[in-house]
Amino acid sequence: MDIHLLEIFIQTAQEGSISKTAKKLNYAQSNVTHKIQQLEADLQTVLFYRHKKGVTLTPSGQVLVGYAEKILNTINEAKAAVGSRSIPSGPLVIGSMETTAAVRLPSVFAQYHLKYPNVDFSLVTGPTEKLLHGVLHYELHGAFVSGPIEHPDLTQDKVIEERLVLVTSPNHPRIQSIHDLQNHTMLVFPKGCSYRAKLNTLLQEEGLLPVKLMEFGTLETIIACVSAGMGITLLPYSIIADYEVRDKVTCHSLPEKYSSVTTMFVKRKDTLITPALSAFLDETKKEILQSQLHR
Repeated sequence: MDIHLLEIFIQTAQEGSISKTAKKLNYAQSNVTHKIQQLEADLQTVLFYRHKKGVTLTPSGQVLVGYAEKILNTINEAKAAVGSRSIPSGPLVIGSMETTAAVRLPSVFAQYHLKYPNVDFSLVTGPTEKLLHGVLHYELHGAFVSGPIEHPDLTQDKVIEERLVLVTSPNHPRIQSIHDLQNHTMLVFPKGCSYRAKLNTLLQEEGLLPVKLMEFGTLETIIACVSAGMGITLLPYSIIADYEVRDKVTCHSLPEKYSSVTTMFVKRKDTLITPALSAFLDETKKEILQSQLHR
């Protein structure tokens, strides 16, 4: 089986379009079509349904995606293993929730880059759901997500326990009870965010419904809008402690059963621990431990 054909197949499956795949790979559209047809002929099955909006995986195509991702990842790992040296080098792609990346990881990234300049480090931020997808599909070497996570293909290590608080503008009345949230607008991250899921669980269990959910893509925007009195949000205290000190926001405690969230580092069980990844994990543990000791 031609590895190049598998690479084109995976790209087409991700794009859902022959034309988009051709544009991304800088190929002629007819060339991509021919490669897909060649792979289908080799496997004696149809991999895509063709329609006006693009292409969709057939059941056979869906099965092949999993195998193709494993094959391509194994090849990349083999290259890394054969070419690896004791000094960390090569690509390392790590995912993180935006809040963790903003508060907990800058010192980790700075120290890591200083010590291992030969590593081609990339950071991808997003909600937990998106990050888990990236890890499972070999797009990320690992990711910092909200846990615990239960998945047969993943391993997880606890990084830190966070205290969740409700965040309002400084002039908002003190929230004495969860039921004080009734009829308030809640500011949230896009779907897939663990904090948003936690908020939904809290509201549902307490029989509450917000008047409106307003969705924002960045932490800075949410905090600025909360500070301006647009609504209330739910975040780890470590994220907004400095804003409260500067009287930009006010924090309100939650009942104990809602107030805890754990950040985990997850990776696939079959992920090769390269020198670059091993050094990153060591640096993370050291920096997180030092930050806890200085609190």
